[in-house]
Amino acid sequence: MSTLKDKLSETMKASLRAQEKNMLAFARNLHAAIRKKEIDDKVTLDDQGVQKIAQSLIKQRQDSIEQFKAGNRADLVEKEEAELKFLQGFIPAQLGEVEVKAMIDQAINESGATSAKDMGKVMKVLMPKIQGRADGKWVNQYIKEKLGGTA
Repeated sequence: MSTLKDKLSETMKASLRAQEKNMLAFARNLHAAIRKKEIDDKVTLDDQGVQKIAQSLIKQRQDSIEQFKAGNRADLVEKEEAELKFLQGFIPAQLGEVEVKAMIDQAINESGATSAKDMGKVMKVLMPKIQGRADGKWVNQYIKEKLGGTA
């Protein structure tokens, strides 16, 4: 079974052979982030570690896209969206809104949460199931709505 690092290495080789400059730049960016984390923490990352780094880079790209759209920089938006799409190939498939809402409702029932003060209980039940497969901000906001208000 190949790892995500193997997949990244193959992507870098293939894009180098095909002279796809953007794809090669995206792959090198991810590779550099992985190596930096490994060197800083003196560890060898597994697939889950690589996914966390990809997830963090995805969040950065999403923030950049918002900023560039606000600044009317369509050229930069296009580049960031292409890199975002590349990075999404290194994380698990995202859950749909309906699936996430059902999982949140189930977690609320399991934890016995009744108010926004019980949000921690819900997150404790929910996060192992959706880790990296749903937008945390959106999940947090939906749980607050379901439990009525702010924590």
